[in-house]
Formats: sequence, C-alpha cells, structure tokens
Amino acid sequence: MFNKLALTTILAAPGVTAFTPAHSTSSRTTGTSLRSTVDPTVITKKEYQDICGVSFDDSNLAARLQKTSYLYPKHVEVIEDFAPMVDEMVDTILLETGDKAWQPQDYLPDLATDDYIDQIKDLREAAAGVPDDVFVVLVGDMVTEEALPTYQTLLNTFEGCDDPIGTTDSPWARWSRGWTSEENRHGDLLNKYLYLSGKTDMRSIEVTIQHLITSGFNPGARKDPYRGFLYTSFQERATKISHGNVGKLAKEYGAKDLQKICAKIAGDEGRHEKAYQAFSTEILKRDPDGLLMEFGDMMRGQIVMPAELMTDGKDAKLYENFSEVAQRLEVYTAIDYADIIEHLVNHWKIGELTGLSPEAEKEQEYICRLPERYRKLATRSMNQKKKEEVVPQSFSWIFDRKV
Repeated sequence: MFNKLALTTILAAPGVTAFTPAHSTSSRTTGTSLRSTVDPTVITKKEYQDICGVSFDDSNLAARLQKTSYLYPKHVEVIEDFAPMVDEMVDTILLETGDKAWQPQDYLPDLATDDYIDQIKDLREAAAGVPDDVFVVLVGDMVTEEALPTYQTLLNTFEGCDDPIGTTDSPWARWSRGWTSEENRHGDLLNKYLYLSGKTDMRSIEVTIQHLITSGFNPGARKDPYRGFLYTSFQERATKISHGNVGKLAKEYGAKDLQKICAKIAGDEGRHEKAYQAFSTEILKRDPDGLLMEFGDMMRGQIVMPAELMTDGKDAKLYENFSEVAQRLEVYTAIDYADIIEHLVNHWKIGELTGLSPEAEKEQEYICRLPERYRKLATRSMNQKKKEEVVPQSFSWIFDRKV
C-alpha cells in the first residue's frame, strides 16, 4: 500500500517529482487557469487522495490547500465543529452593533456644542486631582490598547480562524473583525481623554505606540487556535481587571468621568473574556487531552503581557517601570495573575475532567496545583518589595515628572 513515507521518499529523490505542471504533460495550452496533474508513473490520483484526504484536480484546489497546509489539522477540525455557536455569538450575544454600540464620543466633551469649553474645563479640573502615578498606569493601558493592529494580526495567525481575503464570511473571520471593531474604541477613547486632560506629553505617548506596534509581540501561540484561545481567555480577564482598578482609583480622586470610561472599557473586556473562555470550553468537550497539553505547556512559560516590548525610545526599562507602578497601586499584581489561573481552572472544571490520557492527567495535576504555587510566590515577592526602598522613576509620558 502506498503510504506517506513512500511519498516523502519519492519527493526527496533528486530529479523526481510526483506532481508536474499541466504544460509539461501536454502541449495543449490552458490559458491562465491553475492546473496540476499527478505523474501516473510515480503516484496515482487515487493514492494521493488516500494520503491527503482530497482529490487532485482544479475543482478541489481550496480543499487541497487547506488539508495540506495546516500545522494543526485536528485543532482546526475541532474549532470548525463549533463554528455555528461562534456565528450565533457574533450576531446575538457578544458583539454590540448599530444603535446599541457605544462610541468614544459618548464619554467626551462635544466640541460641536456652545458650551464645549466649559465641558473641557470640567474634564481638566477633575483630571487635575488624579495623581501622576495613576496617570502613568492609565497611559500604559492606553498604549496597550492602541497596539490593536498587532492583536488582529495575531488572531489571523490562528489556524482556521483567519480572514484570508479581508471580507471572509466565515464565523471565525466575522468574530475577528467584530472583536477588533469593539476593541478599537478603547484606544480611541483613552487617547482623546488624555489629550483633553492636558496632563500628558501626547507626542511621547505617540512615539511609544509606534514603537510598540513596530516591535510586535509573541504570546507563544504558534499559530495554534487552542493556544490562542487559552492566551486570550487569560489576557482579556487581566485587561478587565486593570481597567476596572484604574476606574476605582479615578473615582476615589473625584474623576467620575474617567471612572465611567474605565468601567465601560472593562465591561467590553469582560464580554470578550467570556467569549474566549466559552471557545475553550467547547474545545475541552471535544479534545480535553489536546487542550490540557497546550495549557500546561503555556503555563510553564508564563503568559506574556502584550505591551512588554514598549519603549519611548529613551527608557530601556519602560515596561518594567510601568509595571512596578501598577503593582504598587494594586492595579494589576502578581496576585491577580494567580487569581486568573485559579479562575480558569475552576471555570473549565479542570480538576473534574475524566477519561484523559496518562500524559494529559499529568498536565491536569500540574495545572490544578498552579494557582496556590503562584499565590505563594507572589505573596513572598510582594512582601519583599514592601521592604525595599522605592526609587522614583521619571516618565516621558508625563513630561519627565517622577513617580
């Protein structure tokens, strides 16, 4: 029986190819259509179909490319199995569209009204009472949101979830575009608020945004939709926590408009979090072994924050310094990291999964122990930092003032 090994051997042999362009087997011209044939002296079409799962003719070109190009064909098959659910989410559950959709202008002074100057004065007076360290965290969150082009690019690398022509009508492509359209509002709103507040160096912030988009980031998804949804399940919750806590601080200092802005953005992140966690739940129903193996592997490498490559072109440790401020304000801490892992373990009922392979059972045990391990490490680290002297750091975002 002709098998994959034989096929590989033939293709590797010098000067031998199983597949030849149509023009080499026939003198007849075929215009501009793409045509390929199987060399019957090497491998028959039936043998090719048995190996690759698709026939070898022009009418099946799309299926052939799909079957032979995926790194994770089983994972793609699994996510395609619950694509109808994704389609329903796009239309009825998660993504607000039309009149129901909020827009940044709903939370900002309206420059088309006669009293726009008074509206801006009110915003600036409230912002003046918010300390610089809170503004540093707010700017860091905004810069992270403004790197949205990087995140949509990432979504399009998840096999089976891509949007190859830009208007693909598949559930996954529609989800990607819909998610992006909602997320786009976050950076727009925060950017305009910071501009109107008068407290920040907008050019320095814009330089930081451009640097971050140029640098990109690698969350370790490896084009795998399983890993991609595990990452987004974690990251959307982390972002929700950060925006929500900045909003609480804003309210504490009397900036109710900023509190409303942060709460609205956190609400979006919360809906998106539920969606990605629901996707992972569906994967667990169909392939628990596969998801647990990827979950365990990702946790061993820890979750990469999307803005960790940020720089303003001056401070080589900008992300580290920004993170230190966020930790001190308890906007996002190592304890939150442990809590998110615990939430995911409980939400997906990882400890209750049965019928696993021996390898997956080991990952199950490892994952279920992680929250407590991380919480102990986080507590120890945070207690140690409290004993250390805090060295004020200057941030170009706030005209080099120190916090």
